[in-house]
Amino acid sequence: MAVERTAVNPVTWSVEMGFNQGEVVSGHTRTLYISGQTAMSGDGKPQHDGDMAAQLALSIDNLEAVLGEAGMSLADLVRLNVYTTDVDLLFQHYGVLAARLGAAAVAPTTTMLGVTRLAISTLMVELEGTAVA
Repeated sequence: MAVERTAVNPVTWSVEMGFNQGEVVSGHTRTLYISGQTAMSGDGKPQHDGDMAAQLALSIDNLEAVLGEAGMSLADLVRLNVYTTDVDLLFQHYGVLAARLGAAAVAPTTTMLGVTRLAISTLMVELEGTAVA
């Protein structure tokens, strides 16, 4: 059975920002819950201290690596939680994330939260997702 995704948008402003208010997913056979992905190297070292754009790009790369290992891609992402220590700075670089999601033709339901700090104090952004296939 093929996965069917139906956007639920009682208002439309979110679509212009690259996310749906809700999404009904049916027909899926596998669900992947993805732990928070940050700007960590393959050997577990934090990268790009003080550079939000670079941290965001590496966080997306790491998210995609988990998806790829499960035989999925960004196109399968139905939920994305974004945690950041600086919401205003993240918005300045949000195009990095929006471009990658746009290229995958996906608009997952999204929540962004400003937090005091992440598990490693030099990290500024963390991405947590759910994918279905």
